[in-house]
Amino acid sequence: MGFFNLFSKEKKETLDQGLSKTKESVFSKLTRAVAGKSKVDDEVLDNLEEVLITSDVGVETTLRIIERIEKRVAQDKYINTSELNVILKEEIAGLLSETNSDSPADFDAQLPASPYVIMVVGVNGVGKTTTIGKLAYQFTKAGKKVYLGAADTFRAAAVDQLVIWGERTGVPVVKQKMGADPAAVAYDTIASAKANNADVVIIDTAGRLHNKINLMNELTKIKNVMQKVVPDAPHEVLLVLDGSTGQNAFEQAKQFTKATDVTALAITKLDGTAKGGVVIGISDQFKIPVKYIGLGEGMEHLQIFDREKFVETLFE
Repeated sequence: MGFFNLFSKEKKETLDQGLSKTKESVFSKLTRAVAGKSKVDDEVLDNLEEVLITSDVGVETTLRIIERIEKRVAQDKYINTSELNVILKEEIAGLLSETNSDSPADFDAQLPASPYVIMVVGVNGVGKTTTIGKLAYQFTKAGKKVYLGAADTFRAAAVDQLVIWGERTGVPVVKQKMGADPAAVAYDTIASAKANNADVVIIDTAGRLHNKINLMNELTKIKNVMQKVVPDAPHEVLLVLDGSTGQNAFEQAKQFTKATDVTALAITKLDGTAKGGVVIGISDQFKIPVKYIGLGEGMEHLQIFDREKFVETLFE
C-alpha cells in the first residue's frame, strides 16, 4: 500500500477519462502520420515530429524524442509503423524517468519531516487554491493532520476560497486581514501547526508575475520567516500550472523557476484539454518532477503523477 504499482481500477479509470481528449487528438494525428506507410522512414519521422509539436510537447523535447527514435531506426532498419506506439511509449517514459522518481508515494506514505511544509506558487487562475484544497483533502483522507495558510493577502477572493476549502475538508485555515504581510501569515500558520502537532502545512502565496523582482523578494522573505519556526522549511515549493494553456504554461514555468527554487510541479485541468502533451515537455525541459496532475473537478481527481501509467494511458 502507498505505492502506485498497486494502481487501483478507480485511479486508472480517472486517468483514462482525464486524458481522453489528449488521447483522441494524439491518436488521430498519429494515424494520419503513418497512413500508407509500412515502415518508419524519414517522412514518418517528419510527420511524427509535427504530431508531437502540435500536441504541445514542445520543440526541444520533440527533437530529443525524434533523435532517440532515429537511433533505434538506424540500428534496426526494418522497424514497421505498427511498432511506433511501443517505441514512443518507451522513449517518452525514458525521458520522464530522468526527472521523476521511480516509485511515486501515495498520500498515506510517511513524510520526511514533521510538519512537512509545502509552499505553493503559481499565477492567478491556474487552479492554485483549488489544488491546495484537494491536497488538504487527500492528506486528511490518508489520516494526516493538515494546516492551511492564506498568505495570498492581496486578493480577498483567494482568502475566501481557501477558507471554503478549509470548511469542506475540516482543515484549519490561518489568515489575517487583507494586505497583511504574507510572511507573517506563513509564520503564524507554521507556528500554530507545530504547536498542534500537525503533519502537513500548505501555504498559499500571491500569483503575480508583473514584477518578477517583487515576487522573488516576497517569496524569499516568506521562506526566511518560515525557517525561524522550522529551520529546513519549506520542504517543497510546488508550482501549479494550467495544462490547458499549453505553451503558455512553459512561459509561466520559466518565470517562476527564475523567481524561486521550484522543487515540484502540479499540472491541472488536463481533463478539459487536448494539450496533455505539455506534461512531457515541461517535465523534460525544466528537469523538475511533475508530482501531481489534475484530472477533474472532484476532490479525489488530483492524482500523484506516475510517469509509466501516464505514458501507457496516453499511447495505449
